Amino acid sequence: MTNYRIVNSRKYVWDGQAYDSMEAVEPVVSRYQSEGFETEMVEENGKFFVYTRREVKKVAVEQPG
Repeated sequence: MTNYRIVNSRKYVWDGQAYDSMEAVEPVVSRYQSEGFETEMVEENGKFFVYTRREVKKVAVEQPG
């Protein structure tokens, strides 16, 4: 199990949870998508894992002084 996956040259980060069923994953994925994240769901050994990403729209830069 890795903390990230590359899908179509884009890095997705694991949300840190292992879900027992597709029914448990669906509301989580829906919530992430409503918050502006792209999602990927992976099933491994009977567990479901959610990976997310979103592009930075604005970069905050601190000015010295």
